[in-house]
Parts: sequence; structure tokens; C-alpha cells
Amino acid sequence: MTETAAATDTAASDEAEVELTDGYHLVVDALKLNDVETIYGVVGIPITDLARLAQAEGIRYVGFRHESNAGHAAAIAGYLTKKPGIALTVSAPGFLNGLVALANATTNCFPMVQISGSSERHLVDLKQGDYEEMDQLAAAQPFVKAAYRVSRVEDIGRGIARALRTAISGRPGGVYLDIPAAVLGSIMPAAEGARTLSKLVDPAPRALPAPEAVDRAIELLASAERPLVVLGKGAAYAQTDDKIKEFIESTGIPYVPMSMAKGLLPDGHPQSAAAARSLALKRADVVVLMGARLNWLLNHGERGWNPDAKFIQIDIEPKEMDSNQPIAAPLVGDIESVLDALAERTKPGQIAAPTAWKDELGAKKADNAAKMAKRLEADPHPMAFMNALKAVRDVLRERPEVYLVNEGANALDITRNVIDMNVPRHRLDSGTWGVMGIGMGYAIAAAVESGQPVVAVEGDSAFGFSGMDLETICRYRLPVVTVIMNNGGVYKGDEASGGGSADPSPTTLMSAARHDLMIEAFGGKGYRATTPAEITAALTEALASGGPALIDCVIDPSAGTESGHIAHLNPKGLGNFGGGKK
Repeated sequence: MTETAAATDTAASDEAEVELTDGYHLVVDALKLNDVETIYGVVGIPITDLARLAQAEGIRYVGFRHESNAGHAAAIAGYLTKKPGIALTVSAPGFLNGLVALANATTNCFPMVQISGSSERHLVDLKQGDYEEMDQLAAAQPFVKAAYRVSRVEDIGRGIARALRTAISGRPGGVYLDIPAAVLGSIMPAAEGARTLSKLVDPAPRALPAPEAVDRAIELLASAERPLVVLGKGAAYAQTDDKIKEFIESTGIPYVPMSMAKGLLPDGHPQSAAAARSLALKRADVVVLMGARLNWLLNHGERGWNPDAKFIQIDIEPKEMDSNQPIAAPLVGDIESVLDALAERTKPGQIAAPTAWKDELGAKKADNAAKMAKRLEADPHPMAFMNALKAVRDVLRERPEVYLVNEGANALDITRNVIDMNVPRHRLDSGTWGVMGIGMGYAIAAAVESGQPVVAVEGDSAFGFSGMDLETICRYRLPVVTVIMNNGGVYKGDEASGGGSADPSPTTLMSAARHDLMIEAFGGKGYRATTPAEITAALTEALASGGPALIDCVIDPSAGTESGHIAHLNPKGLGNFGGGKK
């Protein structure tokens, strides 16, 4: 053998002994390095093997029937854990389905990363008609906090790290990460690949408010005659519950919780002004917005508010200040740091809510509570929302560990008013966008992330957006009980068809729908309830079983109102549905 041939054989032998890795392994290795424990997704080309590998490597993969539901699950997982929830989708249509949830996560400030496979860049860019061809990066950018693409296998670790940090830092939100199929399949030496991975250090650092800003807020509160705190879901996300409680109780300031902030302090807390919300907003002269925004849910600080109210806003995003109303005392920082600064710089007794203000709200609360109690005493047949939900409330009172997922129009509004929450972050609902379709995704993630039972109270229309993922609940044997308020309509089921049409009206659903049989097709337990007593018995049994169940609650088709509590948002036209003159 010649010297040249021997050298060639040695080089070939050395190359054969080099351990290799690929894009699939690097994605999974990067996620594991950064403590990702669960992925929610729908498999298909080109990411099926990515899901298989993640599962084999110890990451829990929860497979859904629709990408939007998987995305909603990832989003609420981020909210519950303060770590970015991960959604995995295929390219083009699957990516677009997931993008709905990613945009919703961004609007609600939930940390989430959607990882999608995509078509080959050179074919997409020349529009050569590749399989599921789409410029997904460009499509995502207008709707998310940030969007990135990994174009080289050696950049996977950097892309994962950047996406995770962006999702959770500052104001949390949704991040899109595009990984073309060719990158997933690319091969490189394992040792070199390992060097490209990194573990995040302090991805969500504290943001401290300026001392002068804190003093300005303290002076404003100290001079207030009718102070009020509005707790938003940002306050719940902060997971600084004890410090929020200390601030509220040490100052005596009444508070109003937004829907997903219910339970930060028990709804029965003496300082809660939820039952006198309208009066509180109308009369308050100094308002602390704690993790809440003056968006449509608070009427932009206009309709129903004291026009002379001064606002103190706690928010980590400086651009949020003055977005709707002038903010007299902006406190830019994370809620925990702001509360620490307020506690440190406030003199004992400097902030105290006047007794007259608390008494005024207390009288209104008592009056409204008496009216609510009278409404709850009614027992119509067939059931209405109120007495059906009273039965749900009475069971859940004994089970504070249960997570409550809630969506719909009337089903959302009335549940929020009837069912009290006593534990933080246990009410998960339609949020800032008021979007329908979050139900099964949120319920699945709440069960997966917490290990606790979940009750999803759904309008029959809202349930239809995600109902097929009952199969996912049953496949994973999750402790989720779905309670459907079935009045046979989008708002209610008794609307007559217009113009003599033989078709159902636009708001009519199937009044004879048997949702209870639907879950039984997947191996869960179905119940049909026509009375509050039947709801009580079914929900008690379902929760005790610890398995998947559904209760179809038959509600009066005439129960409910158009658009629930937000009918005022419907535009006013000629009002005769046909578009012509009356």
C-alpha cells in the first residue's frame, strides 16, 4: 500500500468515527437545555419526527386535533407557569391555524413560542410552487411580538434561545420560530452542534421603577378621597400574590378584579368592590391600574368612569402609558419590584382609604348582593343560565383546587358573576380579545400543567370551536369536566328565520344536540341534565371520578341576550335586518 493510500484510509476511518447530529436533535436538545417539559402540537410533514424524538427524549408531547387548540394550550401554559409555552405545527395551513392562538397570546401578554416547519426557502422565494409553500415569517410578523427564521442548522440553538427570551422578557407575548425542512434534516458533527446550544441566563430580569415615580404615586394616593385598585390578569401572571395582598390590606383601598384576576384575593374579601363595580368606577378619584390596561374591557377609561379620575399605572411596557387616558403617575417596572418600592418608600399610615368611601361601596355591595341572591333563588323550568350555574357554583365551592375555564357570551358573563374564585390563576377565560375557541385548549393545558381537575363551562356555540379535542382529553385521560350551557343558539336558540327562509336563523344551532353522546364516542362519561339537581349530581360524580366527562345542560332556548353583556358594541343601523327602509 502506498503512503498516500494509507493516509486516505486513515482519514476515512476518522471521519466514520465522528459522531453526528441533525436539526431534529438540536431542536430537542436546545429545548431540554432550557427546561422545556411539554410541547403541544399537531404532527405532519415536516415535524412528525421532531415530536417523536422529543417524546423519546423525555419531553411530554400532547397531540391535538387542531392547531389552534394546541396553540391556545401552549399560550395558557405560559400564563400559568411563567415559562414560554411551546406549540409545534406543520407548514402553511397548520402554521396559519396556530397563528390565531399565537396572536391571541400576544394580545393577552402570554409567553408562547410557535415552532413551525416550512417549505424550502429557494423554492418559496422564487414562488416555484413547493409543498405547502408560504413565506411564513412574513405572514407572522404583523401579529406577534417577534418572528425569527433559522436558515442554518448551526443556528438552531441560537434561534431557540432568542425565541424563548423574547417571549418571556419585558411584556410577555407570542414569538414565531420558522425552521425549514432542510434545516431540520441537515447533519453536522455532534460536538460542534453541542457548542451551538446555550441555556438562558436571567431571561426575565426585574425592572425597577424610578424612585421619583414611586414618590409621585404615593403622594397621589395619600391625597385621594376615593382610591381604587383595578387588578388585571397581569397582576395574576406576576405570581407575587402575597405582596399584592399586603398592599391592598395595608392601605385599605377597595379593589375591582378583572375576570382572570379573580381569586388573587378571595372574591368574598371585604375590600372587593366587584359587586359595586359601576359605582366604584364612576366615583373613584385616584385609580391604580395593576397589571390592567384601559382597553375596551374598561371602556378606555371613558364611559362609566369619573371624568376627573387620576390614574396610576403599573406596567412593564413604557409605551402602554397614556394609551387611552393621561397617566398621572406612570410606574414602569415589573409588579413585584414596584410593590417592593411602594412598601419601602411609603410612611406608616401615609396611604389609607377613607372610611366614608368604603362605607359607600359597602352599602352598594349589600344592595346588589341582595338582588343577586333573589335572582339565584328563581328556579325556572326549563333551566336558565342563572339557576344552572348556581348548581355549578355550589359544587365548586367545596373544590377550590379546581381550575375553571370559561367561554361564551351569556355563559361567560353570567359564570363570571355567579361563580366566585378563591385561588389565584384558577379562572381562565376568553381574555382581552374575547375570542371563542379557547375552551378545550385551555382546559387540557391547565390539567397537564397543574395535575388538578378542570371544569370548562362552555356556551354551546363557543364549544363548537374546539369540541373535537374532547378526543384529546379522553386519549390522555385528563381530569376535565366540560359543562355545556345548551340553549340551542349562538346567543339563544329561539330566533325565527328571516324572510320566510326554510333555513335556520343565523344564530340557531341544533336544539336537540346531544353533546353528552359525543364524549361517550371517545370513551368519556356523558351526562344530560335538565334540572339543577341533576347538574349537582353529575358534576359531583364526574369530579370524584377524576376522568373525562361532559355534562350537557339543557337550557331554555329563550334564555340569553344578544351578545351577552356587550350588546352595546353592536353597530346600530336601520335595524330591520334586510338593509332597506322600515
